[in-house]
Amino acid sequence: MTLNGGGVYYDPYDFEIDTDPYPVWKRMRDEAPLYYNEKYDFYALSRFEDVERCSVDWRTYISGKGSVLEMIKSGMEMPPGLILFEDPPAHDLHRGLLSRVFTPRKMNAIEPKVREFCARSLDPLVGSGRFDFIGDLGAQMPMRTIGMLLGIPEDDQEAIRDRIDSGMHLSEGSMPDRDQSYSVTSGGDFEGYIEWRSKHPSDDLMTELLNAEFEDADGTTRKLSRTEVATYVGLLAAAGNETTTRLIGWTGKVLAENPDQRELLVNDPTLIPGAIEELLRYEAPSPVQARYITKDVEHYGQTVPAGNVMLLLTASANRDERRFPDADTFDVLRKIDHHVTFGYGIHFCLGAALARLEGRVALDEVLKRFPTWEVDWDNAVQARTSTVRGWDKLPVLT
Repeated sequence: MTLNGGGVYYDPYDFEIDTDPYPVWKRMRDEAPLYYNEKYDFYALSRFEDVERCSVDWRTYISGKGSVLEMIKSGMEMPPGLILFEDPPAHDLHRGLLSRVFTPRKMNAIEPKVREFCARSLDPLVGSGRFDFIGDLGAQMPMRTIGMLLGIPEDDQEAIRDRIDSGMHLSEGSMPDRDQSYSVTSGGDFEGYIEWRSKHPSDDLMTELLNAEFEDADGTTRKLSRTEVATYVGLLAAAGNETTTRLIGWTGKVLAENPDQRELLVNDPTLIPGAIEELLRYEAPSPVQARYITKDVEHYGQTVPAGNVMLLLTASANRDERRFPDADTFDVLRKIDHHVTFGYGIHFCLGAALARLEGRVALDEVLKRFPTWEVDWDNAVQARTSTVRGWDKLPVLT
């Protein structure tokens, strides 16, 4: 077996491939389940079983050098507190702090506010004949939700979201700047809010983080420094805005292309939670995770030496026919044991409950007002980043 499958080519920075990577990923699963890219010097695994197993083996496939290809290749030093880019024991300590303020119960309690944010975005558009799943909803509701949770004033939320968004965009055919993926989560934008919130506490995550006491790795009990709080807030703001925006965009595209499935949901809204799960499987907003390999590993009879980068192709794994029968078919009635869209193992997405809530409420509120729509393809624009996949603009005709 040759590593590139005798002609399969996958490049995460190639816009043509990114437009529809699934045929390439299917060939990789079938012909090159361990793939090597010479241009950027990385390996990739595309089958569900491999992605799931490597996600759990955090000692061999580590996140501590970054979870994005260009970050690992840059060799940059990871600052503490960014749990996406940490390994135990630091990861467990920092994640434990965030998990206190990000419980499913707390997330579900905000459902009325999420519905209110959706209504605020959608009600003015009823009868207009068109709206944009991104500009009018996907870029608005998640921003307001995470802003409310963190305690960021509404007047400032849009500017912060736009900075996060612009920091993620790619130029075609090249690896992005080494610091780009880190800068959007660095927390520098939030120090002023944190200073103000320390003097004016409120019922939000920023206040909870400022007041949280925990036992540090050396056994001392302390609170987080302002810099550490800023790091957490930056991470949550970026994660809370970006991936849910992409999920909402995919909702618009996939249901436009599957009107029979959309009609099922209009007629029976109790199917919406399962439909969101199928959407997450079918179009993973974060399709690729990178890991640094700490020791020699073997896949499909080939040795991958320590020190290499392995891409775990989450979105490919979710379309693996070995795991999901008829995997390229979108089916809102599909019974899903689990997918790997939110990761698997210790890095399972902390915001999964929030993303599911936002996706479910957004779809419910859209269908109440717009039971049918078609994508205005002449004006749709796909987003180009190395960490998420989705749409910058997805206008629809209602």
